[in-house]
Amino acid sequence: MKILDIFITDDYLKVNYTQFFFECFLRNKIDHKKSLAHVGNGEVIFQLYKETPGLWNKLESEIIEDKNAMNLKRREAIEKAQKEAEEDKKQNEETRRKNEKYALKKIMKHEEEEKERIQKIKDQERQKAMAELQKWKEEQQKLAEKAKHKIIKEQKVIKETALKKEKLTTQKKKTDLLATFTLRPVGNIDVNFTPRVFPTPFRESQAHEEEEWLRKQAEARRISEVFDEDLNEEEKNPDLLQNKGNNFFNAGNYPAAINVYSHAIKLNNNIPALYSNRAACHLKMRNFMKCIKDCSTALDLLHPCVPQNATSRCRALVRRGTAFCEMELYVEGLQDYDAALKLDPNNKQLQKDAENIRNMIQGTS
Repeated sequence: MKILDIFITDDYLKVNYTQFFFECFLRNKIDHKKSLAHVGNGEVIFQLYKETPGLWNKLESEIIEDKNAMNLKRREAIEKAQKEAEEDKKQNEETRRKNEKYALKKIMKHEEEEKERIQKIKDQERQKAMAELQKWKEEQQKLAEKAKHKIIKEQKVIKETALKKEKLTTQKKKTDLLATFTLRPVGNIDVNFTPRVFPTPFRESQAHEEEEWLRKQAEARRISEVFDEDLNEEEKNPDLLQNKGNNFFNAGNYPAAINVYSHAIKLNNNIPALYSNRAACHLKMRNFMKCIKDCSTALDLLHPCVPQNATSRCRALVRRGTAFCEMELYVEGLQDYDAALKLDPNNKQLQKDAENIRNMIQGTS
């Protein structure tokens, strides 16, 4: 392969191509960075730009008659070219460093803007969640007040009914006494007491709350009559549906379990376990607001508070407290964990979790 060597400085030209060699010592200086050399068709055409405009009488310098001067000019041209090459290299390196620095600044600025954008989105989502939570708290407070008024009204009606009944009984006794002219014979009356459902002694229990809880349990377990030819007997029974949902949950199929629990709730919306179990599925799927709502509904249905439903209330409180903590609402979560500890004070894991939440609130974890 033949190599063409063209060398140009401000006052020297050289072309070397196999057996051909051409050099020219210029009379005056040119701008060699602008000058060009065109190669083609067996010839080289130079396009030279004068450093200083003007008319040249001759192209070549007078030193062509002096070999020593020519050799000196060649060395000077080579040294000058090497020096310019080094300066160009330094300048290119400096330009490259400046470009890299500029690119790095651009990347850092872009990353900072992206970080701010993501933080803004997170703040908006947190504000939205807080607004939904506040709205839900207000709704729960209204429902609680409404339920409280309803209970007070029912207790008032029961009390009035009992007073009327007692009054009628007293009046009937007086009437029977006046209508009786003979003394009744003396005798013994055998009294049989039915066993109490709750283990707590009667003098230490809350009889009204316990009876209310038994009544609610009986109503909740009453199977609704569903007239739908497309449903089989299992799909009409909330208890069977609850067992089916539990199997899905244990298998890790949380969406299927939610569908089964939701269908059971449509048949009977008074069973607390359905809401509590569905809340556990929502917690697994990180649907924290839905988990909080289902736990709160379960806790509402678990009233009045009696020993028989303490375990269920503790479970619902822990699940709701966990959902609060996952949303970084640690104060609300700690309140639920403390309430659960009151129901199960010897639970070591509950004690440990509550202490961890308290440390996070205090900034020590």
